[in-house]
Amino acid sequence: MPRKRKHKLLQLVLMGAILLAGILSIRTLSYTSRQIRVTPESIPAMDPAAAERLAQALRFPTISLQPIDSQAFLSLDTFLAGNFPLSDSLLHRHTIAGLSTILEWPGKQAALDPILLLAHKDVVPPDSGSLHRWTYPPFAGTRAEQSVWGRGAIDDKGSLLAIMEAVEILLKEGYQPNRSIWFAFGHDEETGGSEGAAAMARWFADKNITFEYILDEGMLLVEDGGGGIQQPLAVIGIAEKGMLTLKLQAITEGGHSSRPPKETAVGMLAEAIYKLQENPFPARLDGATRLMLEYIGPETKMPEKIAFANLWLSKNLIINQLEKNPGTNAMLRTTIAPTIFKAGVKSNVLPAQAEAFVNFRILPGDTPESVTERVKKIVDNPGVSISVHDTEDHTPPSPVSSTETLGFRVIEKTIREIFPDAVVAPGLVIAGTDSKHYHDLARGTYRFMPLSLKNEELSQFHGNDERITEEDYADMIHFYRQLILNSAK
Repeated sequence: MPRKRKHKLLQLVLMGAILLAGILSIRTLSYTSRQIRVTPESIPAMDPAAAERLAQALRFPTISLQPIDSQAFLSLDTFLAGNFPLSDSLLHRHTIAGLSTILEWPGKQAALDPILLLAHKDVVPPDSGSLHRWTYPPFAGTRAEQSVWGRGAIDDKGSLLAIMEAVEILLKEGYQPNRSIWFAFGHDEETGGSEGAAAMARWFADKNITFEYILDEGMLLVEDGGGGIQQPLAVIGIAEKGMLTLKLQAITEGGHSSRPPKETAVGMLAEAIYKLQENPFPARLDGATRLMLEYIGPETKMPEKIAFANLWLSKNLIINQLEKNPGTNAMLRTTIAPTIFKAGVKSNVLPAQAEAFVNFRILPGDTPESVTERVKKIVDNPGVSISVHDTEDHTPPSPVSSTETLGFRVIEKTIREIFPDAVVAPGLVIAGTDSKHYHDLARGTYRFMPLSLKNEELSQFHGNDERITEEDYADMIHFYRQLILNSAK
C-alpha cells in the first residue's frame, strides 16, 4: 500500500476512535440518575404482638394442592377476624369460591378510582424428603433468633399479615382513605389461581369495578443487588412472563431389549429434549428488562456505567454477562425446562410409549402459539407428537405496565421512603403471580414485595427454613401503611 494512502487510513481510524470515544463520553456524562428524591420515613417500633400473630398464622397448613384442607383455610380466616377486630367490623367482606376473601375499605371520594392489594393464603407443601433440614418444623410457627420461622413466612402470609397489620394501625388512628381500597386474598395461587384469583377477578369485572393500580407479590429488595451497584436493589415488576407446558410423546411397538430397533420411544424423546436444550430461544434485551438496566445503569461505577450508558454498542456484551446467571438469563428469553420424563416398567423391556413434559416461561413478545410452533420446528420428528399439556398452565405473558402512572410513582416513592438506600427500578417477573388474572382491571399492575433479602436467602422461596426477621417484618408493615397514605391523592 502506498505510504500516503496508508497514512490517510491511519488518520481515518484515529479520527473514528476519537469520535467514538467522544460519543461514549458524552453519553456517559449525560447518563443521570432516575432515582427520585424523597424524605425518608422514620420507622416506629413494631408492636411485639405483630410477630406473634404472624407466627400463629403460619401454624395453619393452608396447602392448596388437591385435595384442599378447607378447614385449615377457614381456621385461618377465623384467626384473622379475631386478631384484626377493627378490620373485621369496619371493612366489607366478600367470600369468593368458598375460601378466597375480598375486603373493601370504602373511601371518602367515590370519584377516585380505588386501588387493589393482593396476597395469597395458600402455601406450597414442604418437601417430605428434606424435613430434617428445617431448623424448626415448617408449620410450627416458631419465633427464634429474632425471626419468625415457617412455611409462608415470606410466600405469602408475610405480605397478607403485614397488610392487615397496616390497615388495623390506620383504623386505630381513625384514618379513612380518600379513595377506596380493596384487598383480594386468594387460596390457590400456588396452583395457578384458577379458582381463587380468577373467580375474584370475574367478581370485580361483573360489578364493573376497575382500579387505579394493583399491587401483588413478585419482585423484592435484594441487599447485594449486583450488576455493578453497591446499594440494595428494589425491582418493581411491571410485567410477568407467561407459561406453557407441552407434552412430547413417542409411541413405538416396544418389545424385548435384546433386539432393539434403530429408533426407540425413549431414544426419540431423548433426542427431542436434546435438540430443545441445544437450541434455546434467542435473547432479547428489550421491554421491562431493558428499562430495568436504564434505571440501574446511572447508579453503577466505571467501567460498567460506560457499558450501560451505551447499550447501542455494548448490548451483546451485556447479554453475554446476563446469560451467565439463571435468574438474569430468564429475563432475556423464553426459557425451556424439561420437568417430567415417563417411560418404561422393566430394564429389559422396550417401552412402547415415552412421555416428556417441558415447561416454558414465555417472554413478552412471544406467545404460547409461537412457542409451540418453534418447538415443532426444532424437534422436527413426525414420530414425536407435541401438544399442550394443561390449558390452565397455558398463560400468555402479561402486558407491560407503564412507569408513568400514579401506581408506579406511589410504589416507587414508598420504597424510597422506607428503604432510602435502595435503587428502585422496573423489571420483569420471571415466575407467575395471581396478578395475571387481574391485569385487564387496572391502569397498571405492579408486583413488589417489601422484603429485603440477600441473594443466598432467595432459596427460601419454596425451600427449607423459610423465615423472616422481625425487623424486616416491621418494615413490611410500615411499607403498606405508607403506601396507603401515599395513595390518597
